[in-house]
Amino acid sequence: MKWRVMMPETYDAFMNMAIDEAVSEGIRNGTSLPTIRFYNWKPSAVSIGYFQGIRDEVNLDTCRELGIDCIRRWTGGGAVYHDYDGEVTYSVIASASVFPKNIIESYRLICGWLVKALGTLGIEAEFRPINDILVGNKKISGSAQTRRGGILLQHGTLLYDLDLATMFSVLNVSRQKISDKMIKSAEERVTCILKHRDVDKRKVYDALIGAFTEGKEFEFGAWSESELVRARELAERKYGSNEWMYLR
Repeated sequence: MKWRVMMPETYDAFMNMAIDEAVSEGIRNGTSLPTIRFYNWKPSAVSIGYFQGIRDEVNLDTCRELGIDCIRRWTGGGAVYHDYDGEVTYSVIASASVFPKNIIESYRLICGWLVKALGTLGIEAEFRPINDILVGNKKISGSAQTRRGGILLQHGTLLYDLDLATMFSVLNVSRQKISDKMIKSAEERVTCILKHRDVDKRKVYDALIGAFTEGKEFEFGAWSESELVRARELAERKYGSNEWMYLR
């Protein structure tokens, strides 16, 4: 099986999620190759899981003040702050038949590629079920997965740097609770690449591409016109709509 690998690119939150869905549709229809993509979010964004309530999870006023996008994913999981400078995001999209039927084992397989990439950078990491990667007992990566119409989509984040103050301000934590103590507590549970290795993002991407493609037949590709048209349509009509945003 041949994979298409997309070099790192930058889109807003609505296009990022729309591309994942458009490619899933294309693979299901036989018009798109199984795809591995790496990307950033510009502007920075908060994404919430499909089953979450946007008002419960996100400080919408602060997001508006800071120019931060808000979006509902079509995968589950919790609210995530996607910092343009501090995060690397990946998506793996292919027929579900390529992966273990067991959810944890499929997470273990794909997250294992992240663990390998971190190892290439000299950072010892481990997979922690269901969907986390830890370095020294601190979380450095989380992922979410959905299987629909025979297609598996898994996407996740790898923390390159940390901006905990902004993260707490945009997630629904009261300002009274945003204290030095809370930030210190979070720093004891979360880590990032720059706390372990002084490497630029280009080297991080090189390590990820190497680990994700090892043993695979692949080609570096580009989006087809039909994928982009469909993604733009989904970004405008679905992911950018109030109906989707306030679904719950």
